[in-house]
Amino acid sequence: MISGEMHYARIPKQAWRDRMKMAKSMGLNTIGTYIFWNLHEPEKGVFDFSGDHDIVDFVTTAKEEGLWVILRPSPYVCAEWEYGGYPYWLQSEKGLVVRSRNSKYLKEYRKYINEIGKRLAPLQIKNGGNILMIQLENEYGSYGNDKEYLKINQKMFIAAGFDGLLYTCDPAADVEKGYLPGLLPAINGLDKPNEVKALVNKLHNGKGPYYIAEWYPAWFDWWGTPHHIVPPGDYANRLDSVLKNGISINMYMFHGGTTRGFMNGANLKDDTNFEPQISSYDYDAPLDEAGNPTEKYFAFRKVIQKHLPAGVSLPEVPKRKPAVAIPGIMISKEISILDNLPKAIKSRNPKRFEELGQDFGYVLYRKKILKTGSGTLLIKGLRDYAVIILNGKTIATLDRRLKTDSLSINLSAGINTLDILVENMGRINFGKYMLDNNKGILESVSFNKTPLINWEMFKLPFKKIGDIKSNAHNEKIFSPKLSSGKFTLEKAADTYLDMRNWGKGVVWVNGHNLGKYWSIGPQQTIYLPKEWLQEGENKIMIFEMLGNNQNLINGLEKPILNLLQ
Repeated sequence: MISGEMHYARIPKQAWRDRMKMAKSMGLNTIGTYIFWNLHEPEKGVFDFSGDHDIVDFVTTAKEEGLWVILRPSPYVCAEWEYGGYPYWLQSEKGLVVRSRNSKYLKEYRKYINEIGKRLAPLQIKNGGNILMIQLENEYGSYGNDKEYLKINQKMFIAAGFDGLLYTCDPAADVEKGYLPGLLPAINGLDKPNEVKALVNKLHNGKGPYYIAEWYPAWFDWWGTPHHIVPPGDYANRLDSVLKNGISINMYMFHGGTTRGFMNGANLKDDTNFEPQISSYDYDAPLDEAGNPTEKYFAFRKVIQKHLPAGVSLPEVPKRKPAVAIPGIMISKEISILDNLPKAIKSRNPKRFEELGQDFGYVLYRKKILKTGSGTLLIKGLRDYAVIILNGKTIATLDRRLKTDSLSINLSAGINTLDILVENMGRINFGKYMLDNNKGILESVSFNKTPLINWEMFKLPFKKIGDIKSNAHNEKIFSPKLSSGKFTLEKAADTYLDMRNWGKGVVWVNGHNLGKYWSIGPQQTIYLPKEWLQEGENKIMIFEMLGNNQNLINGLEKPILNLLQ
């Protein structure tokens, strides 16, 4: 089994088949994918399997293209994905503890896995489908050591109809804790054949089969650090060694794609070092973010060809997709976010996102202050990034990554309006800190050590973005703002929006949330797939947090993924 991971939600549905053809041409016979609980049940009891979330169509398309599927429906996926795939609303269920035998958690988990099983269990190989194996939990050994919890997982999977070949996967150091006797133990991150076989033989039946469930020919990126690049040569030799020894493998990732919208996750190390991940999930994978073959693709293809059965040859590699430069996309309308707020929610103390019933995006906290003079503004429990606006003008930013939570401000005579725009930059997706994943202002705001009470809060989830009615593009706006423009294409093709001169925010084109940009890098462009463009007029909208006064964007033919500013 020569498998490559690619996630349906990170690729436009219209492009799934093209990516699968590229997989076949490199020599893959299988693809692996996680299933994301928070995509399919964004709010409690509300399920969504439509459009880019149509996992059933993804699996059946793979069958049409002659590919087997490894399904990873564990409620926890990691995957550099918001909250590791868990829906945000689980945190609002009092007493619920994820990844445990907690009855409230298991109740919600059971509902979810039954919905998945209802749709996908009929597609298992035992039923004539193309789902070869189903993964139980996900790297649980790196989190806990509760075999009873894993047994409950197994029973729930079987009850949901997943009664085929179940397996667990864990890094080599944690595989004994995450393995459930009787299942196939798969190994992550280890590709020395003798060590893989020895570890599996120790746990299993002494004769395999052997499966590396996550083989990393590259890595992911987070804001403020260089783009990870892994030269292909060494890893081509490693792939050759694994296949030569009869070990099955799943490349993580074969094709990363893009983490659209607000679905990026984050890591937290030692309770201090917060690392929110970028929107590009290029991963330096064999197939790049746009689905084009890389040097690594051809190096791996050459290796796989050596291990094909007699008389079998690979399909020709499809041609590289054309990309187009789009010069001079003009911004024609702008409006300050302060002039476009929804109805306020009032509270004595600031409320968290979860208390407001909000999953992603932003919340603006407002306080009227009748004081004069200078002092220190302190935000206790900032999650994760704040733009501080005083009397309509941005005066500072605070950043959880940099451990900044206070600043000096000067209040003028009369009533001062303090606005704090807070961004959820991604919930933790790995490790023990997943149990502390609320967003917003978690504790309090004080001025000169005196708590500020009686707040207004404005929810800005940006799930749908409407037209901007104001036409203030000739005025300077000194606060976060929404901008819009139009551009015309004779023919749709991939492009990369150049955001180097902008500050920090989100871009939509034709209603599709393309993801986040931030001038600190390393990602400086946003991939805009041809599938979301149209001949003729196209609409672009931008939410710029830092009030950067730009009015022009260019579309480039190539991405910029490794520039720190």
